[in-house]
Amino acid sequence: QVQLVESGGGLVQPGGSLRLSCAASGSGFSINVMGWYQQAPGKQRELVATLNNGGSTNYADSVKGRFTISRDNTKNTVYLQMNSLKPEDTAVYYCLAKITKGAYDYLYWGQGTQVTVSS
Repeated sequence: QVQLVESGGGLVQPGGSLRLSCAASGSGFSINVMGWYQQAPGKQRELVATLNNGGSTNYADSVKGRFTISRDNTKNTVYLQMNSLKPEDTAVYYCLAKITKGAYDYLYWGQGTQVTVSS
């Protein structure tokens, strides 16, 4: 069984920074892609950023230049550094991992961590 455990959310003022972490635990798997999605109240879950094994990143236009995704493969952990935060960044942030186990690929989600940007 693979589990994703997130941390790092909280309340921050506009212009501030937060760093989210997501660690994958379990055994017998390899991670292909890790990333972050956000879901604001009343809205669908949307892509924030992804990072694949080759180091390629993909960012939503709304976060380009402000957010940075990175990964520590030795710890199976992905990070999201969020700078210059805006009130519209307020959402629950979910970690995503696309994992290969045996002959199959699986998609796993974290439990979500709340980010609130407000003065």
